[in-house]
This record gives sequence, C-alpha cells and structure tokens, in this order.
Amino acid sequence: MRDKSKFFSDVYEVVRLIPAGRVTTYGAIDQYLGLKSAARMVGWAMNAAHSMPDVPAHRVVNRNGLLTGKHHFGSNHEMQRLLEAEGVVVADDQVQRFEQLLWEPAKEIVV
Repeated sequence: MRDKSKFFSDVYEVVRLIPAGRVTTYGAIDQYLGLKSAARMVGWAMNAAHSMPDVPAHRVVNRNGLLTGKHHFGSNHEMQRLLEAEGVVVADDQVQRFEQLLWEPAKEIVV
C-alpha cells in the first residue's frame, strides 16, 4: 500500500481538477489512481481535506450521487450550499442529473 500522506496528496491533486459545477465519486478517484477497492480510503482523505480551501471536497459524492460526506462540512447544509453555488441541483441530499454532471478522471484527464 502507498504511504498515507502520498496517497492523500494524490487524491487532493485529482480533486483540485474537478471542474466547478461537476462532481465525481470516491470510486472514480480510486479507479483513476489505479487502486482497487480503495474508495473508502479516498473518503478518509476527503474527511481530512475540509480545512484545505484549495481542495473542493464538496464535489466528491458517493457512487449514487449522495452527499455522504456532508457531516464533515461544519453544518449539514454546507456541502449542498457549495454545490448549489456552482449550479448543481441537490434534492434530499442527492445530486440531480448525476450522470450528466459526473466527472470521471480516468476518462477526462489527458496525460
């Protein structure tokens, strides 16, 4: 397994690339980084990122578009507020038009 700080840094690098108004998933980041079944570790990295203003953690949701990390934002509505400020519609803690807004780094980052 990778060094934890290197792994977190790699996750943050990917999250910084998510365009405003788009979302991605823990699993999509995991897949892009070439890991298998590390989506939970991506979640841990995101939990540690909320005090980092240059990491748009609010753009990372679960595989169904649910705001599962919302309790890490200081209030239960802050993650939704940040997404809505970017034009993302959220209803009942779920991103609407999720498939259209999904940003998949493995497909969209050209190296």
